[in-house]
Amino acid sequence: MALDRESIGGWVAKLQGISDRFSEVEKRVSDPEVATDMELFKSLMVEHRRLRPMAEKALELGTWLANWDEAMEWSRSADDDMRSMGRAECDRLAPMLEEGVEEAKWMLLPHDAADDRDAILEVRGGTGGDEAALFAGDLIRMYLKHAENRGWKHEWVSASEGTVGGFKEAVVRLEGDGVFGWLKFERGVHRVQRVPETESQGRVHTSAATVAVLPVAREVDVELNLNDVRKDTFRASGAGGQHVNKTESAVRLTHLPTGTVVECQDGRSQHQNYDRALEVLRSRLYDAAREAADAERAAERKLQVSSGDRSAKIRTYNFPQGRVTDHRIGLTLHALPAILGGDLDPVIEALHVADRAERLKNL
Repeated sequence: MALDRESIGGWVAKLQGISDRFSEVEKRVSDPEVATDMELFKSLMVEHRRLRPMAEKALELGTWLANWDEAMEWSRSADDDMRSMGRAECDRLAPMLEEGVEEAKWMLLPHDAADDRDAILEVRGGTGGDEAALFAGDLIRMYLKHAENRGWKHEWVSASEGTVGGFKEAVVRLEGDGVFGWLKFERGVHRVQRVPETESQGRVHTSAATVAVLPVAREVDVELNLNDVRKDTFRASGAGGQHVNKTESAVRLTHLPTGTVVECQDGRSQHQNYDRALEVLRSRLYDAAREAADAERAAERKLQVSSGDRSAKIRTYNFPQGRVTDHRIGLTLHALPAILGGDLDPVIEALHVADRAERLKNL
């Protein structure tokens, strides 16, 4: 029957504040005037989906706590039966309340608004030559299959094929609920250990590819002076060599102050490629600003799971042993074919659990 009533009441009060905001958002999405502003309506719907579980948890915990308070009154009754019933009810409710508060703590962790956004996924072959390009091809296919499994849409931005297959570089835009928040821990260096197709001696080689995941930026996120952007056009083939343009519809943008270069070639028109390249450019600049802020926070406390350091070796795909190891959390799964086939949920869920556990220490 022992329960820290004051502490649990405090968490319930915090959740109630979220519940009040949920009620406010629910009213706004029903407002006909809001429905005419698609950007506002979309952002409110995203917030509505995010807050609903918290509002439901607030109602549940509030009901349980009220019942516990009532049962405590029964337990002090002069009537033996009432006292016995009260103690039994308190004993039943106490573990439910404690477990519910632990769930509430996870829900109340600070939310990064960028987590709700679409994402730009960039995969590049690293050390290892042709084998690195082949591995980059394996990775992009893995992510596209994962995107399909989750019901996301994808759109190729640009691709540069390797000389024997795969990709030197592949850039894809992913669209769906919470894409960036789900994939943000995938950024970093991915290694593969296997016998390359080009290896005649049957020796295992180690190659690498880098993965970057960027939140799609809006115009208001970045002050971008178009006078600082040089535009070049050229002919190009589409992703995977699907088509060849006979006109210079592909676009290359260079942000002169930072030297950031973006190419987009998979659209059918120069205008379409320019718009997409500009979006990727904004996203890279926005991501760079976020990365600088993350570095400052990381200096204050070391995060076990990081979404900032792209040079960090995060995962190894070992073909001889059929295993995948994520080095940040020491997770090893002997399910390499399934993971490369797009079943990334066990890995990504484990990373999010580790990240939330780390952040809970500072809540």
